[in-house]
Amino acid sequence: MDYLQHSVRQGIRLSKKGPENDKEMCSSRIGGDPDLPTDVEWPLDSSGTAMTFLAQLRLSDLAAVDETSLLPVSGMLSFFVGVDEPAYHIEHKVFYLPEEKMQDAKRRPSPEVTTLEEKFTGYKVTARSTIEPPNFGYVDYEQVEDDEHDFEQYEELCFELNEESSNDLALMFGYPATQHGDCEYEAALRLLTGKAYNYSVKTALKEITAHLNGDADKAEREVRDTLLLLALDSDQDVGFCWWDAGELQFFIRKEDLLAGNFAHTYCSLYSS
Repeated sequence: MDYLQHSVRQGIRLSKKGPENDKEMCSSRIGGDPDLPTDVEWPLDSSGTAMTFLAQLRLSDLAAVDETSLLPVSGMLSFFVGVDEPAYHIEHKVFYLPEEKMQDAKRRPSPEVTTLEEKFTGYKVTARSTIEPPNFGYVDYEQVEDDEHDFEQYEELCFELNEESSNDLALMFGYPATQHGDCEYEAALRLLTGKAYNYSVKTALKEITAHLNGDADKAEREVRDTLLLLALDSDQDVGFCWWDAGELQFFIRKEDLLAGNFAHTYCSLYSS
């Protein structure tokens, strides 16, 4: 189908492999405690409270399945979050540790008090390359439904294409969960202009275009090049529950990702 050929995204899915091993340093892990060098300070939110650790991803584990070729091939990404209020523009921190810094990393127990009250159980994760068709928030229903086909059949096809599993815990570079298909507009607006999103794609694009000196083509390209760096699903085993079993989402501009600049990211939350 032409529609799918032009709309699928290459993705990386992360699935639970089993409880983390306390002796295995710098392995890909979601939940638990991070591995950090002694000279890296634990990130704090604007009130001075320690952020909550969410995940660390060893990039050599992902290199073989990164069909986008966008991620660094070595080093490690670590994700921290502040309080998940409000749902938009959530305080957070994404660390990139180059390979040489990882040699000095040690398990760092979380502070007794962090921004989120929950203590998340650590799980090792394994990565696989996936084909990600548009989800319910992004799909063009006129393209996938007709007198002989309904949306449930399309969903079944999606499950087959991305080999969805109950152990899937996170996604990179696919489609974020949403009802309105506007996550990239929201993230691009904040990353480029610092302005809050008012739920209008038209207004967001207008403000991005104005920021880029009236270059409408560049504005649309910026939205297209705003990428889902990581989406963390709610998961009972780990203890993640983003509002009503929603999804926590980190976005990054393609330009920053290629430059290895993880200091300029955006975090938001979707919940039905």
